[in-house]
Amino acid sequence: MLQVSYLKENKEAVLEGLKKRNFKNPELVDHAINEDQKRKSVQSNLDENLSEMNKISKEIGILMKDGKKDEAERAKSKTADFKEKIQVYQQELKDSEQNLLNILYQIPNIPYEKVKAGSSETDNEIIFQSQEVEALGEGAIPHWELAKQYNIIDFELGVKIAGAGFPVYLGKGARLQRSLVQYFLDKNTDAGYLEVNPPHVVNEASGYGTGQLPDKEGQMYFIGEDQLYLIPTAEVPVTNIYRDVIVDEKDLPIMMTAFSQCYRREAGSYGAHVRGLNRLHQFEKVEIVRLEKPENSYESLEGMVKHVQSILEDLELPYRILRLCGGDTGFAAAMTYDFEVWSAAQEKWLEVSSVSNFETFQANRLKCRYKSEGKTQLVHTLNGSAMALPRIMAALLENNQTENGIRIPAKIAAYTKFDFLN
Repeated sequence: MLQVSYLKENKEAVLEGLKKRNFKNPELVDHAINEDQKRKSVQSNLDENLSEMNKISKEIGILMKDGKKDEAERAKSKTADFKEKIQVYQQELKDSEQNLLNILYQIPNIPYEKVKAGSSETDNEIIFQSQEVEALGEGAIPHWELAKQYNIIDFELGVKIAGAGFPVYLGKGARLQRSLVQYFLDKNTDAGYLEVNPPHVVNEASGYGTGQLPDKEGQMYFIGEDQLYLIPTAEVPVTNIYRDVIVDEKDLPIMMTAFSQCYRREAGSYGAHVRGLNRLHQFEKVEIVRLEKPENSYESLEGMVKHVQSILEDLELPYRILRLCGGDTGFAAAMTYDFEVWSAAQEKWLEVSSVSNFETFQANRLKCRYKSEGKTQLVHTLNGSAMALPRIMAALLENNQTENGIRIPAKIAAYTKFDFLN
């Protein structure tokens, strides 16, 4: 969430940034500024009446002490009007504060200066590609057929138990999945990230804290009886560890990693692009999260990109890195890099990781701050997938199919204890 002070002091830059995103409601900036002025006016009236009320209360005390009961009673009669006005102003203030929040919740983050304008994924910049890619050739089998052939993932059984988008991993498939998770966590902790095992459900405040609410409410599974949401990513509970916290400056940067199941309704998704592991309602992912001092956050973002890049190198998969344009950058992010791996059998790129800097957007919602030289200011938050499992699994199966079975990359074979799926 952007701060009103930032909107007022940088209005032209804000509108220019929103234009990069093709944001359809730039008038919300003026609405927020005007509502803030109204809030301040109501606050001023409330403070004035509270001051007068306090003054009269002191006068009453003095009159009573001096035995001037009649004068004290007359003074008391004046307080009734002030009490009524105070109640009205308190309600008006509450309403105005809520109106302001509702407006601010609708304004996305401002893209970083390096982010180019654009309307969709076709405008994203490819900033790195590991190698030339090509199809496996005639007879290449897509991962959903490989999964059936080697009896490692059962999609139909998942439909029976829960519905489409909930696959069941079997035997060596389950072991490969578990090995990938362990490898990702080890890679992250070796890089200095603290492993965290968070809840897989969050309350409404946590959803608002990281920006999933109200923006992605329709994509989250909601448990009505308990007013809880199944997490779409470990980013949500992990980042919320520091909601309403003032961090000690010497503790920054704070680096955390977490494995979790992720739950996404993916409402409206259909067609060939959701087949097999391409898009699921439940999947496993390892996340990395950082809290940084503002002056260090973009250097840290580049470090996170290099870290994810090293994972893909270990997995021996063809990959590319994209910097997202304004129109394709997530609501809360200031800048995002996407990682895609080549699906040889499907002959297309699959997104497997997003690494983003949110600057103060989440921290303002979370009230996550740090104190430096006596001044309290907001941290910058960053996160990324390191990694999401389903499409990594799909690419591993498709790119490594041989006459002898599916070859397991050496770094992962050290965890699976087998070199081939056959």
